[in-house]
Amino acid sequence: MTARRLESVQEYYFSKKLREVAGLILEGKDIINMGIGSPDLAPLPSVVKALKASLTHPKAHQYQSYQGLPELRKGIADFYQKHYQVAVDSTSEVLPLMGSKEGILHLSMAFLNPGDKVLIPNPGYPTYESVTRLVEAVPVFYDLKPENNWEPDLAELDKMDLEGVKLLWVNYPHMPTGANAKQTVFEELINWARKNNILLVNDNPYSFVLTDKPQSILTTPGAMDVAMELNSLSKSFNMAGWRVGMLLGNEANIKAVLKVKSNMDSGMFYGIQQGAIAALQAPDSWFEELNKVYDKRRQLIYELATLLGSEFDTNSSGLFVWAKLKDSTLDAEAFIDKILYEHELFITPGTIFGSQGEGYIRFSLCVEESQIRKAIERITTR
Repeated sequence: MTARRLESVQEYYFSKKLREVAGLILEGKDIINMGIGSPDLAPLPSVVKALKASLTHPKAHQYQSYQGLPELRKGIADFYQKHYQVAVDSTSEVLPLMGSKEGILHLSMAFLNPGDKVLIPNPGYPTYESVTRLVEAVPVFYDLKPENNWEPDLAELDKMDLEGVKLLWVNYPHMPTGANAKQTVFEELINWARKNNILLVNDNPYSFVLTDKPQSILTTPGAMDVAMELNSLSKSFNMAGWRVGMLLGNEANIKAVLKVKSNMDSGMFYGIQQGAIAALQAPDSWFEELNKVYDKRRQLIYELATLLGSEFDTNSSGLFVWAKLKDSTLDAEAFIDKILYEHELFITPGTIFGSQGEGYIRFSLCVEESQIRKAIERITTR
């Protein structure tokens, strides 16, 4: 018999859908996958070089510290100082993670009891809800709307029953919409979280992808008192499979998460940490060149999205294009299934991110230009 908590969640959408896509490929279908935000470009050469060089180190195959190498924590602190102008103590306010998705679970286990409530953005990353349910807390959704730039409406939040709410998730640049939050939004969120004694967590893995200036909620005065931030090397450094993330917050909050983490793993592989240290030293030109590639792809995705009868915000950031179907009668999931089977093109329905995603579809930029052009040809000729 499985645990009752499994009854509260379903298998992750992409886990199921990619099996379906794999089955079509086995049947000989040439599926173009625009559904997943898994970078297809290589990491910095120095990252791979650092990993290779580490393999002969005497400590490479030993257990590693639960807190990560001191050099890695310092690398994260230096990275935040350089790019976000945020000063943190690498010994007590930084915690390396095996991916930021791991951090969502660790945070939830550290701060939530069964029955506690969690404010979750709609639309938003599905893992916020599933992890909340797995720890037997209660998800409470707050709507994000395009007319409000997909930002929280604090007046609406104030109207909600906040008794028992312990944690508020935000995610800017926002996934799936790509919306950027104004600094004033962060300031208002910090003040609101302090007033309501709620832990605020910003999930921030997209801040270098097609953005004018990287942002962190921790730049806001007083943020460390009430907020924490997750970040990741997956998207901006093309290291999704390496599983390197980070959590920043005040010493007490970091200690709470470390208490959970230290009981769940035995440290990150030494070589991965050395590669992460090298990645964090990437020059600005790395991000500039990467964004040139993504921008070219994005222009082609705009063309494809237009052909599919949708409209989009050209000021968005991140690895995706979030597009609204012009025909309001179309069901997003039925629409993407039609495109999958008629044009052998897999894109993501907005509904997997919440009810506010109905009528929207999402395209990944982790696809070569030649493949996007092929998709455009299929739509125009079939």
